[in-house]
Amino acid sequence: MVTDSSTHPLAPPTQEESLVQWLRLIRSRRVGATTFYRLMAEHGSADAALDALPEIARTAGVKDYAPFARDDALRELDRGRAAGATLIAHGMPAYPALLHDLSDAPPLLWISGRADLLQRPTVALVGARNASSLGIRMARKLAADLGAADQVTVSGLARGIDTAVHQATLDSGTIAVVAGGIDVIYPRENADLARDIAQNGLLVSEMPPGLQPQARHFPRRNRIISGLARAVVVVEAAARSGSLITARDALDQGREVLAVPGHPYDARASGCNMLIRDGAGLVRGAKDVIEALQDNAPAPPPQADIPPPPPERTAPRLTDIAQLHGQILNRLGPTPLAEDQLIRDLNLPAQAVAAELVTLELDGQIIRQPGGLLSRTV
Repeated sequence: MVTDSSTHPLAPPTQEESLVQWLRLIRSRRVGATTFYRLMAEHGSADAALDALPEIARTAGVKDYAPFARDDALRELDRGRAAGATLIAHGMPAYPALLHDLSDAPPLLWISGRADLLQRPTVALVGARNASSLGIRMARKLAADLGAADQVTVSGLARGIDTAVHQATLDSGTIAVVAGGIDVIYPRENADLARDIAQNGLLVSEMPPGLQPQARHFPRRNRIISGLARAVVVVEAAARSGSLITARDALDQGREVLAVPGHPYDARASGCNMLIRDGAGLVRGAKDVIEALQDNAPAPPPQADIPPPPPERTAPRLTDIAQLHGQILNRLGPTPLAEDQLIRDLNLPAQAVAAELVTLELDGQIIRQPGGLLSRTV
């Protein structure tokens, strides 16, 4: 399948039938967000792209390929609307502006609740599911203070830190991005909270209604959490956790990454301490977050003959990691490539590349094939 990215300056569907065709295309097997935009750019419309898909699949060695059926797309629309949700498309006025320029922006999003929250200033707060009492208190205080400063919070409706963030900002504005269908609440103990968010905040999902979340769905969910926000604050996280995946997504997307420090002996704080060591901003309270957002706001064009000032904040190690991820993904495609050949092409130490290959594999962005071969997830 096609995997090249696109700036996707496409017009949104304006009629019900064209929305159905968009839905058929993005739900078709082996069509992700990036492939969707490339197909639209190459073929000009969802109708033409759907017609071309079987031949594209045959060329890629996929037999008996059929695009997502129209009846199935209509059933998804009926189920989502019956759940009180609305389907919005990339390019529509309601679609969040911060997602527009991402190469893998979801072409379609199911939303339920206050759509106006997508147009307000946003900060993502994420952290451990098995959070400590102190971590929960910090998350609540930080979220509440950010809400009082007119910031909408974004999180993932998970146990622990996410739950505390949503509860603290139900009145001021909160967005919950879920990994499954918008009508499927996970974890179940957050069912009441999810209903409150649908009434006073906003639920968001790129998945079809009715879909039960699986492990591979959460990294995709995480990129939307970071993409919806101008900054991502990690409150409490272990060294290998989904919160750090969200932080890496944020860096790749050009967002500010900040973290709350913790005790060196507390494993739940090790991820946050690593982020700070590697250049993330240290957060003691909402004031630090607001100041970081102001420091990194887009600068006005410099006046003639006056050079722009050098940036005050740098994060070399995090930036290096993000650049390496981009180099690896740019060199991989659906056709498997030998790992040793990839390392030679990158001309970097094998140990450094191998560590990030594991990270990308855990993120679901690459697949390890038999015989030491790698391919990019389609």
